[in-house]
Formats: sequence, structure tokens, C-alpha cells
Amino acid sequence: MDVVLGVQWGDEGKGRVVDAMAAEYDIVARFGGGDNAGHTLVVGDRTLALRIVPSGVLQAHPQLFIGGGTVVSLEGVLGELGKLAEIGVDISRIKISDRAHVVLPYHAAIDRAKEIERGDGALGTTGRGIGPAYTDKVARAGVTFGDLYRPGVVQARVAANLRANAALLARVGTLPSEDAIVARALEHAATLRPHVVDGVEYLHGALEAGKRVLAEGAQGTLLDVGYGTYPFVTSSHTIAGGACTGLGVGPTAIGRVAGVAKAYSTRVGAGPFPSELHDAVGEKLRERGREFGTVTGRPRRCGWFDAVAARYAARLNGLTSVVITKLDVLSGLDRIAIATAYGSDGGASEFEWFEGWSDDIGGCRSIAALPGAARAYVRRIEAAFGVPVEAVSVGPERSAIAI
Repeated sequence: MDVVLGVQWGDEGKGRVVDAMAAEYDIVARFGGGDNAGHTLVVGDRTLALRIVPSGVLQAHPQLFIGGGTVVSLEGVLGELGKLAEIGVDISRIKISDRAHVVLPYHAAIDRAKEIERGDGALGTTGRGIGPAYTDKVARAGVTFGDLYRPGVVQARVAANLRANAALLARVGTLPSEDAIVARALEHAATLRPHVVDGVEYLHGALEAGKRVLAEGAQGTLLDVGYGTYPFVTSSHTIAGGACTGLGVGPTAIGRVAGVAKAYSTRVGAGPFPSELHDAVGEKLRERGREFGTVTGRPRRCGWFDAVAARYAARLNGLTSVVITKLDVLSGLDRIAIATAYGSDGGASEFEWFEGWSDDIGGCRSIAALPGAARAYVRRIEAAFGVPVEAVSVGPERSAIAI
């Protein structure tokens, strides 16, 4: 089993990397996160935005598996399945682990209420209920996909959660009644029944049969709940170790670990961002890179590539290689910088500067074909990670990869 994951603050372009690699695998398995993690695929004139179904869905061969480490909105996954079926995708290939947890309507309401409570200290969550769903999981109060086929369990846990959060929920308006929430969940469960499997048996059966599995991460390393920029993090483990706990496999099952990083840095929401740019260059990166969230539409904060964070991410994940995305966005800049040290205030204090390039690199299909200045920049990023750069994206389309 190989792993592909983000090594910055998310939005690195993992979806298009997984999509490009997926044809070589039998299963693409999502190991964490929920529908707060969007990924956009561009194939020819088709653009597809997904939130929970793994990115390899537009490849005809692989099965798609939503692992036990995820939290899944029933309405959200059904919506994606419907859209995929409309464009001719065989959705019978998509399976959901019985260990995955369900995001219910009150989770989103709790999420919004807590952000209001935080005021100026708001974390900048997507408000989709991901954090509260993980909270219920840890508190042993959640509903799993396996539980959905035990109506009494669903009723009891929904009732208990609504009682426990009654005061908080009262601040954000009217929710459906307990009975309505349960009835809707059971209705959706019946529709999803063909997709729900014993996740451990499914994945280990495939591995024991010699099938190739590609584990897909969500968000990015620096948003990991344990090792990211806490408390401005997501609610799950986004690092390579999360593939083990999120899919139910041991560490010896993992072969290569490919990190995905933009040629510059971005972040959505609040939290530390040492190399952030508050000037015209930052705005140019945002506009040229179309740096707006797939899920929220929020503008992303933009900055120079961060070599300190890169080394940290390489260590946490045990990276074996890196894929650099959006190198084309930097074309036309006179100078490009990499942050190499932090000051006492947490901001970047030292930068290494590189000559820019004006060439259109969208047609390059090998790293050797890039302009000299672009190659030098890529090699410096490679040195920051301490592992080989195996590919560079030079445009949004699936084929725009330089190897």
C-alpha cells in the first residue's frame, strides 16, 4: 500500500496527483477527514469537485474506498454518488467502511455555535460538523455506518446527543426533531446499503490477494490534530500514520509515501502562516492560482514556499518522494523566495531568493525541459524536503505533469 498526502496546510492539489496515479492501482482508499476536504479534478473540458469520494473515481479501473477513519455526511455522499452516476461513473465501485462515522444535522449546528462562541478566536472551520462528529467518536457517542442498520442504537444515540447539546443547539435556530433526524438517517442508510462493507475484511482481503492500494489523505500535514499548528488544525490525523489508523492496517503495509506540495504556500482560515505575503505578490498568487476554497469558496492566504515546514513534514511522514504542484503559477515573477528560518515572533525571518522565469511552462512534460531558473527552484525545494521530486505539475489539466 502506498500513501499520497498533503505536506502543507491542505489544498496542495492532492486530488489531481491521486487521479494521475490511480490507474496503476486496484483500490484508492480515503483514510481520514470528511466533506470539509474538497478536491477538484480537471480532465479535458470537465471539472469535477469532490468532497468525500476518493479522487481516483474518474479512472475506470480502481475501486474506491471510504475508510473507517473518515466522518461522512449521508446527504453529502448521496449527493456525490448521484452526480457521479449522472456523468456515467459506475458507482457500484464505491464502498464505505462500516467503521466510518456519520455526520448528522446537529453536528453542523454545534460546529457553527462553537465558532460563534469563540468570537475573535474562531478557528475558521468549514461549519460542516466535522469536528463535532469526531468529538462524538472519541466520546463513544457517535453513530457508525454499521450502527445505521440497528435502528434502536441510532435512536438512542441521537436522543442522547440532542439532550447533551440542547443549550448549545438552542442558540443556532431550529433543528429537525429527533424522530425526523432518525427517520432521515435510516432512509439514507437503506439507499447506501449496497456500498457499506466490513472495512477491515474488505481492505485486508484485497491486500492478501495482491491488490495494489493507494491511500489518499485529506487536508495537509500542518493541519494534523496532533502535530499541526494546534489549535488551528483539523480534527483528524492527516499524516502518514493516519493511514494506518484510518484504514486499519499496520505500518508494515505501507510502501512509498509521496508528499504533495505547492510551489508556494497557502492557508485557509486562522492560524500561524510564517511566510504569508500581505502585498501585491500575494494577491497575484491568489488570482493566478485561483486560490479559493473548493468547499467554502473562501480566499486562501498566500505566501512563499516554507522550507522549515517542508523539513518538518518530511520527518513526520517519512516521505519517500514529493510532487510539486502549481509551478506554472510562479511564471512571470521577477524574483521568487523560499522561507528558510523563523524569528522569535513566529514569522519567517530569513529568505533565500531565486531568479524568476517568464517562459510559459505549460507544455513541459519533463523536469529537464523546464527553464533553468525553474529547475533550480525545484531542486531547492527537493533539498528542503530531503527526498526526490518525482513530478511537477505545470497546469491544472490531468496531463500537465513534468516528470
